[in-house]
Amino acid sequence: MKPTSLRTPILRLEQRAFTLIELLVVIAIIAILAGMLLPSLGRAKMKAKSMTCLNNLHQMGLSLVFYAGDNRGYFPERRSDKRWPTQLRPGFRVLSTLQCSEDRRRPTAAQAATAEKDPDSAMISYIFNGWNDYFRESLKISDVGAMLGKSIPESAIPSPTLTIVFGEKLTNSDNFYMDFLENGGNEVTELVRNRHMSSGPKAKDGASNYTFADGHAESIRYRGVLYPLNLWAVTDLFRTNRAMSN
Repeated sequence: MKPTSLRTPILRLEQRAFTLIELLVVIAIIAILAGMLLPSLGRAKMKAKSMTCLNNLHQMGLSLVFYAGDNRGYFPERRSDKRWPTQLRPGFRVLSTLQCSEDRRRPTAAQAATAEKDPDSAMISYIFNGWNDYFRESLKISDVGAMLGKSIPESAIPSPTLTIVFGEKLTNSDNFYMDFLENGGNEVTELVRNRHMSSGPKAKDGASNYTFADGHAESIRYRGVLYPLNLWAVTDLFRTNRAMSN
């Protein structure tokens, strides 16, 4: 009779490597999944940046309402110094409120230090309504230079929920005011209407963000700002005659 072995047999699992075809299939599946997920992630990132910008303009709207409440119902006057960023500064405090996250310019340390004392010198992504049509039709002032020191009362705006005060301007624009009576119209030369969710810089899609005279902020598609009515205008004449469908 053979003696019984005390050793337990060890089961050996056969190790099998991926074949080249299997590896290629896995890589192809990962590539397909990445192709499906990356555009969604990109759109989510763009949407988040648009919401940050919209929040900035919402804060600017609150600043505007507070300012009017402290100044007999008048909005900031047009100036060549201490412009609207300086006049509204008590309402928003943080200078980064003036810059959209999609605006890729970044201030130097020296610029940031100067801007704390002079908000007009900060990086500014937004442009303020110059109220040219109101001054021309109501005050008979057609020279933009003669509008300095002038302002508009809230009561002079018939449709505050449909009249823009702040909008987004081109990255290379130094304009503080959106003037109908300058260079053929700043609504053509200075504004960017597709900063967010657009297929390209020159595409006529996407949207930009705006603050209205009642203080609310909203995102409006590319064609919705100037057509069927020009929402930068106060008077019916300019709202219809300066409407643009392109």
